[in-house]
Amino acid sequence: MNVSEPQPTTSGNRVLVLFAHPALEKSRVNHVLMRGVRDLPGITVHDLYEEYPEQDIDVLREQELLLEHDVIVFQHPFFWYSTPAILKEWQDLVLQHGWAYGSGGTALHGKTMLNAITTGGREVAYSREGHNRFTIRELLAPIEQTARLCGMEYLSPFVVHGTLGMRPEEAARHAADWRRTVEALRDGRVDLERAAAVSRLNADLDAVVQD
Repeated sequence: MNVSEPQPTTSGNRVLVLFAHPALEKSRVNHVLMRGVRDLPGITVHDLYEEYPEQDIDVLREQELLLEHDVIVFQHPFFWYSTPAILKEWQDLVLQHGWAYGSGGTALHGKTMLNAITTGGREVAYSREGHNRFTIRELLAPIEQTARLCGMEYLSPFVVHGTLGMRPEEAARHAADWRRTVEALRDGRVDLERAAAVSRLNADLDAVVQD
């Protein structure tokens, strides 16, 4: 199974990064973000496309992974205002009625969930006045509601805008911010109230992360 095994950690939250990029070899930024956190203790990076090239998802194993972790991250490029296909398939199959939601479906209650996404367009394009007419948070409403239906705390997304033409040093800076965010989520150093209210976590990390 293609899951990066986290080094042991004696305290804090275990973080599961469900990584989905159908053409990782063409990725400008996502692979840099992923590489920046996969060696952290207490962090599991799970590459869904590499694990399931035919999208034949092992539902029971995925549910086991969810139960073993406290913080769930969907990391992906923002495709057509949503996730890559495998993440939608994952949601359809893994988040079963009676397990994740509905009568008796309390397996995920109390866990924390967020998206970590990249967009080719600049941030100004994702506004009421911009080209895309909606904010990122508004466009992620179906995922937010899915998390809430499953009894999870949904945080604002970590968003890297403007990946088209992004210089390597810029990508490295975003990767450092993402590593800082993941470490804080693991260690319980995120102000959850602020993290749920801001437009995106990395708009002002100093206000969200308690160092």
